[in-house]
Amino acid sequence: MLERLKDIDNSLFVALNGCDSVYWDAVMWLITKTTTWIPLLLILVYVIARNSDLRRFALIVTAMLLTVALADRLSSGLIKPLVMRWRPTHDATFLHTLDTVWSYTGGRYGFVSSHAANTFALFAFLSLVLRSRLLSFFLLLWACVSSYSRVYLGVHFPGDILCGAILGLIVGLLVYLAYNSINRRMAGERQFYSTAYTPSGFLYADVHLLVFTLLFTYLVVLLLAIPLAL
Repeated sequence: MLERLKDIDNSLFVALNGCDSVYWDAVMWLITKTTTWIPLLLILVYVIARNSDLRRFALIVTAMLLTVALADRLSSGLIKPLVMRWRPTHDATFLHTLDTVWSYTGGRYGFVSSHAANTFALFAFLSLVLRSRLLSFFLLLWACVSSYSRVYLGVHFPGDILCGAILGLIVGLLVYLAYNSINRRMAGERQFYSTAYTPSGFLYADVHLLVFTLLFTYLVVLLLAIPLAL
C-alpha cells in the first residue's frame, strides 16, 4: 500500500514539476520567496490594528506568531528529522529528470512541507478570525499556489504538500480555538450585525484591502518575472 502511494506521488511529481518556461520559473521563484509577501503582512497588521483595541491586537498577533512557529517547528523540527524522506532534489531516482530553478535544491528532507504547513495554518487561523468568505477564498488560493510552487521548483513531492497542508490546517484550527477561548473570557462574545462589518468585527472595506493587496502582489510578481526571465 505504501509503495503504491509512493508510486502515485512520484508520478504526480513528474507531471507537476517545472514546465520548461524561463518566465514561469521566475514567477514561481518569486512566489515561493517569503519576502514577496511582506507588503501583504504589513497590510494585515494594519487591518488588525485598525479594527481592534490594544488587547485584541496583541492577542491576534501573538496567536499568528504562535501559529507559524508551531507549524514550522512541527514540520521542520520534528517530522522531517523523524521521517527522513529525501527531497526530489536529493533523490537519485529523479537525478536526470528533475527540473530545478537556478540550482535551488533546499535541505535534505522534504516530508512534510514547511511552506504548506505554514501557509495553510495561516489560512485556517485568519479565515476563522476575520470571517470573510471572499478573503478566505483568496487566502486558500494563496496557500495552494505558494505550496504548488515548491513542487514546481522540484523541492517537494505532492505528498509532502498534502500532508503539510493537513498539519497546517490542524495547527491553525487549534490555535484559533485557544485564541477564541481567551478572547471570550477577556472581552465576552460579540456579534456584529452591521453590513459594514464581518461577524467578528472587521470592516469589510479593510478586508477587501487585504484581497486587493494579495491580487496586486500577484500582478507585481508577474511583471517582475519578465526581466528575470530575459
